[in-house]
Amino acid sequence: MPLFRSAEIAEPAGTIVSGVSERALVARRGPDPRAAIRRDPSFVPAYEAAGFNGASVVAFLSNGNSTYHGGSLQLTKRFSRGFQMTAAYTLSHLIDDTTAEVFSTVLSPRRVEDFQNLRRERADSALDHRHRFVSSLIYELPWFSKSTGFTRTLLSGFQVAGTYTYETGERITVRSGNDANLNGDNAGDRAIFNPSGTEGVGSSVSPLCRISACTFDEDGNVIGTVVGYLADNPNARYIQTGNGAQSSIGRNTFLLPAINNVDFSIMKNFRFGESKAIQIRADFFNVLNHPQYVPGSVNSVDPVGTTGLTTLNQVTPLTTDFLNPSAVLSSNPRVIQLAARFNF
Repeated sequence: MPLFRSAEIAEPAGTIVSGVSERALVARRGPDPRAAIRRDPSFVPAYEAAGFNGASVVAFLSNGNSTYHGGSLQLTKRFSRGFQMTAAYTLSHLIDDTTAEVFSTVLSPRRVEDFQNLRRERADSALDHRHRFVSSLIYELPWFSKSTGFTRTLLSGFQVAGTYTYETGERITVRSGNDANLNGDNAGDRAIFNPSGTEGVGSSVSPLCRISACTFDEDGNVIGTVVGYLADNPNARYIQTGNGAQSSIGRNTFLLPAINNVDFSIMKNFRFGESKAIQIRADFFNVLNHPQYVPGSVNSVDPVGTTGLTTLNQVTPLTTDFLNPSAVLSSNPRVIQLAARFNF
């Protein structure tokens, strides 16, 4: 849970500072500021009464709320004269305050930032895909269908099939990559939003001390009393939330590219008798080779490796991967599959 509320402090030349409250400043004036923060009376009373007042307690609660609204339309052309087609559109909106309890999500935090205030977590779900349209067809080409003998066997029996899919992209949460709220768990700690910053640009922060500059020990820990944080890049839209400050951005506010995909197949059937046939086919997945940098697959449900995906939505460590889907996700390039089978 956030221990201290942050404040936006105006500085010259457009710099962005995320500061901590006066209560935080008082707490940090002891010889061991970090220990003083942990003695702050913001512990959950029930836990404090049970003796958990000397260390952080991280809970994996099963609490969660969601709301779903949706409507769909479907148009079907039944199979006749060798042609069949279906088209379906769904408009939906899924809102929740938690999506997963354990490490089953990466682009949206698996745990909430504030277990004591789920209303602050309420936002568009990571599973919210507002628009989805799918159309598929199959057509038996009438070429030489009335012919006989070798001509019919060689030149008839062709089929084509295709599927078009459009789906709104997945939503991800911009995170700080550190335990900003000092609760012992940085899974859900979000960043600070700078509305005047450049979209897609993130910035780390530097601590500001009560002296002219902060000093650090050999482990990189700040020596001195931290009173706030200065954005290293004031032109960035997403600012790391320093330890003890409070984030100002919500869950799932960044939208990844949409699925916009066409699959195509062509088949040739060599029939023998009433029920036997040899089929030779070519399947073209993403036939237009349209780059689609989306998590997972554009046309199937496949397991996806999550190694490195956290750099996509974390302000730190700052890399070229931050909010850059093309640097992290596959473009789902065209795949051609040739197959033959015997039907009986």
